[in-house]
Amino acid sequence: MAKVESFTLDHTKVKAPYVRLITEEKGKIGDLISNYDLRLVQPNENAIPTAGLHTIEHLLAGLLRDRLDGVIDCSPFGCRTGFHLITWGEHSTTDVAVALKGALEDIANKIEWKDVQGTDIYSCGNYRDHSLFSAKEWAKKILAEGISDDAFERNVI
Repeated sequence: MAKVESFTLDHTKVKAPYVRLITEEKGKIGDLISNYDLRLVQPNENAIPTAGLHTIEHLLAGLLRDRLDGVIDCSPFGCRTGFHLITWGEHSTTDVAVALKGALEDIANKIEWKDVQGTDIYSCGNYRDHSLFSAKEWAKKILAEGISDDAFERNVI
């Protein structure tokens, strides 16, 4: 079985919240795809409850696309500590951290329920499992801790 980079990361050494470039891969015609670790809470010390994480996921899907070119997908980790962000091309971890910070500021301060996309039976596979209240509270907590553009040293943007 192929080694997965994320499973070789020493989760006891990282200092969340942070943005980390996991890998860059080139396709057969040279297209570059980048995979980032958007770690919102410290691994094995905390986890965002599913309803809040689910709502953050739906909001980041649009808010990050508003702030970064080439966003392909933003998907939650099963451990509920953060997200994979997949993009075309490359962005600095600082640029991604700035975009993430802006998105979380919007979630914490501006977003209302009507702004959350995909919350009905037709557009979500688990539409009952959302909480804007939880998403806002977690966004405030993450922002208060500061988002670093380095996984191992606290370099808050």
